Amino acid sequence: MPSAGPATRRVALLSALLAMFALFTAQIVSALLPNVPVFIAATAAGLALDVYLQYRDPGLLSLLGKVRFDATVRQLLRDMLVLVGLLRIDGISPTREQAPLLIGLCLFYALHFACQGAAIMVRRSRTLPVVTRNIDASALRLSAAPPRILARRPNHRLLTFSVPATAGLLATAATEDVLSGAVGLGISLALICGGTVYLATWLLPGKRALGEQKVMEWLDAWLADYRPTVAMYFSGGTTSAYQANMWLSTLSAVDAKPLIVLRERFMVQKIDATDVPVICFPKVSTMFSLENSTLKMMLHPANAAKTSQVLRIPTVKHAFINHGESDKLSSCNPYAKAYDEVWVAGPAARERYALAEVGVEDKDVVEVGRPQLAPIRPYSGAPTGAFTTVLYAPTWEGWDGNPGNTSVVLAGENIVRRLLADDGVRLLYKPHPMTGSVDPRAGAADERIKAMIREANTGRSGARPDAAAAAELARRTAELDRLTSTAFRKSADELERMLLQGTPRGDREAAITEATLAWEKAYWASFPEWEHQIVTEARPAIFACFNQADLLISDVSSVVSDWLSSEKPYAVANTSGMTEAAFRTGFPTVSAGVVLTPGAEGVPALLESVRRPEKDTFTAARAALKEHLLGPSDPPSMVRFNAAVDALCAKADERRGRMESRLAAEIPLQRSAKEDAAEETAQDPNEAEDAVSA
Repeated sequence: MPSAGPATRRVALLSALLAMFALFTAQIVSALLPNVPVFIAATAAGLALDVYLQYRDPGLLSLLGKVRFDATVRQLLRDMLVLVGLLRIDGISPTREQAPLLIGLCLFYALHFACQGAAIMVRRSRTLPVVTRNIDASALRLSAAPPRILARRPNHRLLTFSVPATAGLLATAATEDVLSGAVGLGISLALICGGTVYLATWLLPGKRALGEQKVMEWLDAWLADYRPTVAMYFSGGTTSAYQANMWLSTLSAVDAKPLIVLRERFMVQKIDATDVPVICFPKVSTMFSLENSTLKMMLHPANAAKTSQVLRIPTVKHAFINHGESDKLSSCNPYAKAYDEVWVAGPAARERYALAEVGVEDKDVVEVGRPQLAPIRPYSGAPTGAFTTVLYAPTWEGWDGNPGNTSVVLAGENIVRRLLADDGVRLLYKPHPMTGSVDPRAGAADERIKAMIREANTGRSGARPDAAAAAELARRTAELDRLTSTAFRKSADELERMLLQGTPRGDREAAITEATLAWEKAYWASFPEWEHQIVTEARPAIFACFNQADLLISDVSSVVSDWLSSEKPYAVANTSGMTEAAFRTGFPTVSAGVVLTPGAEGVPALLESVRRPEKDTFTAARAALKEHLLGPSDPPSMVRFNAAVDALCAKADERRGRMESRLAAEIPLQRSAKEDAAEETAQDPNEAEDAVSA
C-alpha cells in the first residue's frame, strides 16, 4: 500500500491541474461570448493560482513544463485571451485604444526575454571553475548575489511582474477605460526594465568575478602557500555525503596538512562543519592543478565513476579507506585494486580480500583500525535501570535485490512486535536513510514498523520531563545549529557562499564536539525513559544511539562492526534463506552474536541474556572478534592511521625523487645531443644550407 504522503501529493497535483485548465476554459468561453464578470474572475483566479503555486509548491507545475506548457506559455496565453476579450467589448476601439495596449504588452515580453538573457550572462560570470570553502577567496572579487527573482527564477519574475499589467487590463475590461490598462502596463514595464538594468550591474567590473585563468592562478598560489600533503577525495550523489562525513574527524586529526577534494558543486554544502579546507573541481582539467602541488596522497572513502579521473595524477598516491566494513561483497570490490593501498580496520578485512580474489595483493593491505569509533563507550555490564534499551538499526535493501540485505521486509515487523511485547524494553528504531529507495516493499514495511511503535507508545504512561528539559534541548539545538551551519540568504549563490565561508576560526571543531555532547545529553533527557523512539534525523547520530543502547539488533552491515568496539551484546537477522551454520560461516561478523530467524522467535531469550550476563555465552567471543575486526587497541587507531599516512607520503616522496633524478639525468643527454648536432652542422656549411632550405 503506498504511503499517505505520495497519495496526498498526487491528489493535490491533479486538483491543481484541473483547476488551472478549468480556469483557462472559463476564460476562453467568457472572452468569446463575451461575459465580462466571468472573464475577469477567471483571468484573475488563473493568474492568482499560477503565482501561488510558483511560490508555494513549484513542483506541482513541473508536469506542465514537461509538455512545454510552462509559465511563459501559460501567461502568454492568458494575456492573449485578455486581448481577445477586450476586442469583444464594444466600448473599446481595436485600433485607437487597444493598439497601444498590445504594443505595451509586446514590449513587456521583449524586456522579459532581455532580462532572461542578462540573467544567463550573470549566472555564467558567477560560475567559477572551482568552488571553495574554509578558504579566504576574497581576492577573486567575490560579491553578494543578485536577487533570486531576477537571476534564477524566470517563472516567478514573469508572473509577479505581470500582475500590475493583468490587473490594469482587467480594470479596462470592467470600466472600458483604457487608462487603467495603460497604468498597469506602465508599472509592469517599469518593474521589468528596472530589474533588467539592476541585474546588468553585476556584469560591471566592480561586481564581476575574475576569469577562469586568473582563478586558476590564484588557486595555484593558494596551494603553494598552504602546502597540503593529504587530501580526502569524494564524489557521489545527494544522499551519499555521509560516506565522507564519517571521516571528517579523522582527517582533521591527521599529523599533516589536510584538504578535501570534491567533484560536484552541490556537495560543497553537503559536507558537515569542519575546519579543513574544501576545494571542488567540477571539471577534470582544473583538477590537474593538484599535480603540481605539494599534495602527496589521497584518501578515498568510496568508489565513484569520477574516481578514475583523479587516479591519473602520477605524483599522488591513493589509499582506499571505505565508508564502513562488513561481510558483504561490496566491502571487497574489485575496483580497490586500482589504488596504491587499501586501508582496512583489522585482520578480518585482510582475510576478506584474500578470499575474494579480486586482485588486491596482501602487501597493499594496511591495517589502521577505525579512528572514528573513539566516541563509542565500552560495555559496563547488565542494564541497571527499569528498562533494557534495544537499538534496532537495519540496513537498506541494496542495489542487487538480495533479500538478505535488509531484515526490514521479511523480519522487521516480527522483531519489533516481539520487542514491544516485553514491558521492560525501550526500543530505539533507526533505519538506514536509504530504506525504500530501491524496493518499495522496504519503504512500506518501514512505515508499518513506525506505526507499530507509535501505537505502542500510546499504551504506555508515566512521568515526563518538565518544560525545562524541552527548553534546554531547544537551547542546545540552537547553539549546535549556529556552530554547524552558515546562515545564507535565499538569494545566495556559490560566490556569496564562498565569501561567507572563508577562513574558519580554527577552534570550531572542538566547540562542535563539546556542543554535540551537550546536545545529545539534552536530547535523551527530553524524553521519558519508558518511551520508544523513532530516530530518522541526522541527529542523534548512530554512535549516540550506541551509547544509549544495551543491545543491538541489525543486519550484516558495518553497523555491527562498529558496535563491536563496545563489546556489548548484539544479534543479526538472517533473512538470506541460509541455515544458521552457513550464515555464520559466510558472515564472520555474526560469529559472536545471536542469529535471529525471520520469525524472531529468539528475541525473549536474547533479552534474558542481556539482563543476566551469566547467560551470555558470547562475551569472550565478542572481545576476540572485536580485535579481529578492528585490530588491537594498542597502539590506538589514530596512531596507526597517522603511521600509515606517513608511510604512504614517504612512498610518494621516493617516487618524486626518482622521477627528478631520472629527469636530471636525461637533460644533460639531450643537451649533449643538441651540441653534437650543432657542431656537425657548423663543420659542413652545405649541410647547414640544405637544412635551412628544408
